[in-house]
Amino acid sequence: MVKTTHLGGTASNIVTPVIGHGLMLMTARASAVPDEQCFESIKATINALPPGAKAFPNSGDFYGYPPNLNGNLDLVKRYFDKYPEDKEKVFISVKGALDMPGHVPNSSPESLRTGVDNIIAKLGGKKLDLFQPARVDKKYPIEDTMKFLAQLVKEGKFDHIGLSEISADTLRRAHAIHPVSVVEIEVSPWSYDDHCKAVIALAKELGVAIAAYSPLGHGALTGAIKKVSDIPEGDFRRNLQRFQEENLAHNMGIVDKITAVAEKKKVTPGQLSLAWVCSRGEHVIPIPGSSHAKRTLENTAACDITLTPEEIKEIDEIIASHTMIGGRYFGNPEAENLSI
Repeated sequence: MVKTTHLGGTASNIVTPVIGHGLMLMTARASAVPDEQCFESIKATINALPPGAKAFPNSGDFYGYPPNLNGNLDLVKRYFDKYPEDKEKVFISVKGALDMPGHVPNSSPESLRTGVDNIIAKLGGKKLDLFQPARVDKKYPIEDTMKFLAQLVKEGKFDHIGLSEISADTLRRAHAIHPVSVVEIEVSPWSYDDHCKAVIALAKELGVAIAAYSPLGHGALTGAIKKVSDIPEGDFRRNLQRFQEENLAHNMGIVDKITAVAEKKKVTPGQLSLAWVCSRGEHVIPIPGSSHAKRTLENTAACDITLTPEEIKEIDEIIASHTMIGGRYFGNPEAENLSI
């Protein structure tokens, strides 16, 4: 049976599998993935649910490909139109409050309300369970943002508040205004630094869940990407600094070492990476992306892998001894770790 954990804050009564499901790359790509393929992937997660648990998919109102940046929400709506019985089996988290193009944070009251209303309309009757501003907007104190989000909760727009790409200090300040249920940050052997460790530690102290996005290093830790040409044309990963030709060869060194450990363990490198992310704490929930049911089930199976203290130490030492080259995004500090 699939192992479960709980979300945090006001959602602490929500039971969910220890591994969630990122939906972004179903639609944030030049080549469209057929609906039925995506639906089978989502359905695989739901079909694996133990009694009393809810699937934990992660979406965003900008997870589309121009000109339709709302493409991911449109896909989710089509799924629930076809499978309305699954609405109550899912706890969906949706990010927003970014001005496009440019991914510029905008947490003005007008932006937050308009964004949430758009998400609600797109979901077509599925309750918006948790809303997250996708980044911190420096123009507005986090305390003011949390007060307004709490007002939207009171109005019944959504039930729980999440935050994304924040520092430990910002989390503490935000949580003092209203309980934060989920913090979404990047966590993987490919991306694990002091900032990340501090947020994970404070979240545990405060009873907040961590949604660990890109736990497979944007696909690098699965072994599927070894050179830039392995990334499809039009895929945003071609623009990420760590995937540039001059950086990728060096960065693959950590993948090679993780793969060697996985081979000894007789699991895939992706599964080993997910098991390692889970080892950061019971409150840390990896949300790997997948648009194939087979890969979704492979990811789900990682929850059954138990790493020994010696194996965890070996992976930790690999990470500590390998310096990644290139920022996590496009060289834009606004998109990197935000110590505000």
